[in-house]
This record gives sequence, C-alpha cells and structure tokens, in this order.
Amino acid sequence: MDRNLALEFVRVTEAAALASARWVGRGEEKPADAAAVDAMRKAFDIINMDGTVVIGEGERDEAPMLYIGEKVGTNSGDAPALDIALDPLEGTTICATGGVGSISVIAVAEKGKFLHAPDTYMDKIACGPAAKGVIDIDKSATENIHAVAKALDKAVNDLTVVILNRPRHEALIAEVRRTGARIHLIGDGDVSAAVGAAWPDSGIDLLMGVGGAPEGVISAAAMQCLGGDFQGRLKFRNEEERARATRMGLKDLDKKFTVDELASGSVMFVATGVTDGPFLKGVRFLPDGKAKSHSVVMRSQTGTIRTIEAFHDLSRKPSK
Repeated sequence: MDRNLALEFVRVTEAAALASARWVGRGEEKPADAAAVDAMRKAFDIINMDGTVVIGEGERDEAPMLYIGEKVGTNSGDAPALDIALDPLEGTTICATGGVGSISVIAVAEKGKFLHAPDTYMDKIACGPAAKGVIDIDKSATENIHAVAKALDKAVNDLTVVILNRPRHEALIAEVRRTGARIHLIGDGDVSAAVGAAWPDSGIDLLMGVGGAPEGVISAAAMQCLGGDFQGRLKFRNEEERARATRMGLKDLDKKFTVDELASGSVMFVATGVTDGPFLKGVRFLPDGKAKSHSVVMRSQTGTIRTIEAFHDLSRKPSK
C-alpha cells in the first residue's frame, strides 16, 4: 500500500474530529455523529483510491452515507483497490458527555484483508506486544490475567484491565477483582481501550469483555500495526443476526478469530482524538478561529507509528 496515502487518511479523520468536536459535552449524540459522518464522507472524495467501505455506518438501507458497500475515493482507473473500516465518531456518548476516549478512526487494508464482520457483538481480548501469544479467549479471565502479568513481569495487583461498564460484565468484573488486578471501567470507546492496551504508558495492560464486532476488526488492524495481540468471537443477540452473518459469507459462526484472521496484509490505522483519551488528546479550539488536533497514523508493513499535532485555521475550512 502506498505510504503516501497515510497523510491523506489523516486529513479524513481530522475533518471528522474537528466537526464532531463542536458537539462535545452538549448532550446530543445524533448531531455529533452526523457532523462526523458528513465531514468524513466529503474528505474521502479527494483521495486517489478505489475504496470500498466494509465496516461502516450500517447496511445500505440504514445509513445515507459511509454504509457497508459504498464506494469512496476518486475511483479513477489507476487508483488502488482498498477496503475501508471506519467509525467517524467512535464513542458518540463520550462525545456528547465530554468523557474520555472519543476518536474518529479509519483502518485501511488491501482488498479482501478485513473480516466482513456483521453488526453484532464480539467477545474480545487484547494486549500489547510484550504479552503477544499468551492470551487465549477460551481460557478464564483469571488464567489470562496471570499469563499477561507473567509476560509483563508485573505483579497481578499492578495489572490494569479495561472493561466496558455493562450489566453483561458483572461476572467478569467480579472475577477480575478476585484476582487482585486493577479495573478501569469505561462507558464506551473500546477501540481506544484496545489500542491503549498496546500503547506505551497508557496505563492499560489488557482489554476484556464483549463489545461491537465492527470495532473488533478496527482494533485488530491497530494491533497489527502495534505488534499487539487480539482475539475475538462473535456473540449473536438473536437468530436474525446469525442469519445475516451467514449471508455475509461467514461459515463457522462460533469461530475464535485471531488478529491475523480479522485484519491481515498491509494495514494502516489512522485516528484523531475528539476528546482526551489513553493515547490521543482531544481537539482544542483556540483563539482567532483556530483549532489543534492530535492524530496517529500507523503502518503494519514497517511498524512505523507517527503522531501528528496539527493547527487548523477554521475560517478557511469551517467545521459546523
């Protein structure tokens, strides 16, 4: 994949983050998400690629743009064919409440290298490079915590596990607490949390629990770039979701997916912070109609990780 595309993709997440950041703390999720979607869709138009959204805002009949199957980019004859996994505003509730870890994010791969995950739940576990290969979603939380602590040369009670704060995780939370490990409960935004598990000095060692399957694919793309580990298994809420997964081409609906099965080949991961989080700062609105953004762009092919602080003159590119 052409490395020169990296900066083009950063401009895409910057546009979405700047637009949605206007809504931080205003208690309105839908306008914030709509602003991010609209800005991201427009920013894609100038990129020289034959892009297809494979993880997006929903099926064609559910979303007006950035839906699964939509073509993005210039689609010119010489443009590379790429698959796009995206979330214009990951953590809409976080944005609306002014919480921690809302981001605009896209992952890009060569055609056919992302799992086309249905819009259902996924049981997930993620860790950083030092513990790669020791986690196993089929093992208990206790076993995984002890394995990761040993790999990191940490005492169990110094390990921090991030978990979505949901009623479905009551048993998991209780088990983790019995081990003595520390827990960081989050309301939303498990892509940020998964990346944090592999990000130096994030304060996160391990992600566990059930979240969205599309977000699992995006998280796996980040782990490919960071050298971390990720496993996931789809958790269907009803038979209609199982049937939809079958229509999307999945054969083993109970399969344990490894990081390589979720995202493979040459992968890019790009994100811009909307609110402050474990690895990115949020958008700052400055005097004189300017703003500051904080982004990261990563490539699995080289392992290069770049963080970008950018200053924007909003009078020249308004975000409303």
